[in-house]
Amino acid sequence: MKNLPIAAVVGLFFTSLYFLMAIFAPLIAPYGVAEIVGGVWEPSSKEHLLGTDNIGRDLLSRMIYGGRTTIWIATAATILSFTTGSILGFAAAVIGGWVDQVMSRFVDLIMSIPTLIFALVVLSVVPVTVPILIIVMGFLDSTRVYRLARAVAVDINVMDYVEAAKLRGEGRVWVIFREILPNALSPLVAEMGLRFIFAVLFVSTLSFLGLGVQPPEADWGGIVKENKDGIVYGIGAALYPAVAIATLAISVNLVADWVLNRTTSLKGGRG
Repeated sequence: MKNLPIAAVVGLFFTSLYFLMAIFAPLIAPYGVAEIVGGVWEPSSKEHLLGTDNIGRDLLSRMIYGGRTTIWIATAATILSFTTGSILGFAAAVIGGWVDQVMSRFVDLIMSIPTLIFALVVLSVVPVTVPILIIVMGFLDSTRVYRLARAVAVDINVMDYVEAAKLRGEGRVWVIFREILPNALSPLVAEMGLRFIFAVLFVSTLSFLGLGVQPPEADWGGIVKENKDGIVYGIGAALYPAVAIATLAISVNLVADWVLNRTTSLKGGRG
């Protein structure tokens, strides 16, 4: 930790900043998420550092609460997708046979449907709530994680140390969590950073299309939707969420790259 590269320091700083703002949003935000405090699209001032939005709400407060919602949904969906996808992918590789074939073909079927279209169809017939968003996003992303986890596990499953574990009578659960998982950590860590950012973009896209986070709750995609007309008049309210998403994406990937390098250098195999 003493010799952190500058990229990792920058990534950790901004990632920590965003997550801390999300955690302490009620204490940091100067106004309520739906509180009307001024006129429409007022410019920046001492009272409203980022100005106001399309109906006079404080934009800084909306951004803070929106970041909280976006990060929470993306984090929960990423954890769900990696927990489900990794375990099923490892299990398919270790068990093999018809179980592997059935699971892999089902995943191929789901992946053949465009993700956004699949989500829009599902969300158009079920109540759009935060838990439903997390489940839908986590399920769709778990198919990508499954393919990666299975591909990595298939290679590791034929290693000598895995064969030795099987010969001494270790069960499949032991093999998955004690032999395969530690040696598959590096690619999974790298993929987790990407999947988190895709989750942020995905929930923002759904909210922009009206099937994500519902008003009066805020998220970054919803803020863009609410203020998109202001761009025509030179109002930059819709650009703040774009900047927030971009900086979050860069910082998370910088942290993921650093963790990947550390896990790669520390992981010496189980041979």
